[in-house]
Amino acid sequence: MNDSSTNLDTRAVCLINLINVINKTISQYGLGIIYLLGNIGSALTCLVFHQPTFRQSSCAMYFLASNFSQFFTFNFALLTRMLFYGYDIRTANTYGWFCKLRYYLFYIFIANSRYNIIMASIDRYFASSQNVFYRQYSSPRIASRVILIGAIAWCLIYIQVLVFYDIYDSNCQYQTGTYGIFFSIFISIDSGVLPIVLMLIFGSLTIRNIHRSRRRTGAFPYARYTQTSHGNRLTRRDMQLYRMLINQIILFIILNIPNPCYLIYSSFTIEDIEQPVRRTVKEFVSNMTYVLIYLGFALTFANFAISSKIFRREFQRIIKRKVHCLRAQHIRRN
Repeated sequence: MNDSSTNLDTRAVCLINLINVINKTISQYGLGIIYLLGNIGSALTCLVFHQPTFRQSSCAMYFLASNFSQFFTFNFALLTRMLFYGYDIRTANTYGWFCKLRYYLFYIFIANSRYNIIMASIDRYFASSQNVFYRQYSSPRIASRVILIGAIAWCLIYIQVLVFYDIYDSNCQYQTGTYGIFFSIFISIDSGVLPIVLMLIFGSLTIRNIHRSRRRTGAFPYARYTQTSHGNRLTRRDMQLYRMLINQIILFIILNIPNPCYLIYSSFTIEDIEQPVRRTVKEFVSNMTYVLIYLGFALTFANFAISSKIFRREFQRIIKRKVHCLRAQHIRRN
């Protein structure tokens, strides 16, 4: 009996060590690559969307705001997670004020990034509508206001993090008990269920509007523009923005579904007494769901570049101008 128990404990320890090694390796190299690609992609995406071709597009403004939030997510939330799981640098678990600030900013940046993509899908629905009243809501002026109001709203909504997050049992986390269950369910809905549902709804409605416009006019996908029965022109840039948005929604849904699923499961098992193996597995799964979220953010530039010829063209122009400037400087020096 003792030998059997000893063998079981040994296997459990080996399994825990293996999971921890895998978790650490992925956090070091996987998150490291995501961090590098994400920062480069965010910088390049911002440069492209600042070009005149996209500057007056309300959809591009939402993309730009989302990308701006992603940049801070990479350099704060992702970086601290990589240091924690990959290098055992537990900054958030050492100082209470940093614990609160880290998660407060994390939730704000993540929410801004997600919901600006949602607003882009709503904007494209309005822009593709045959109703003139709806189309007027797709404008840079309204987009700038929505982006600002959204940022302020998330700062207020997540003030609760500054109150209920702290260091408990050497871990930076929210309070357990009733609030812990509430917050787990809230985050599951806010970060997973609601964004996915809204993206699916408005993405589907936008596709329906575009198909209706094409059927009414007999326009082809690669025509210079598609014109609705009410005279609203959907330019080639608009059509490529639709494609970029739809692909971004698909990417978001695929890589974000695991996180709310885990959070819902975690909210119902928060009071369970867990064995070391189960606790280690849960921590690994939790970390991997966030790795997928960061991966989705890091693939934004690649998605836009693959989805849009205009985006690629503007990016190539930026590179050519930079190369030309460097050559000119080199010639002047010589």
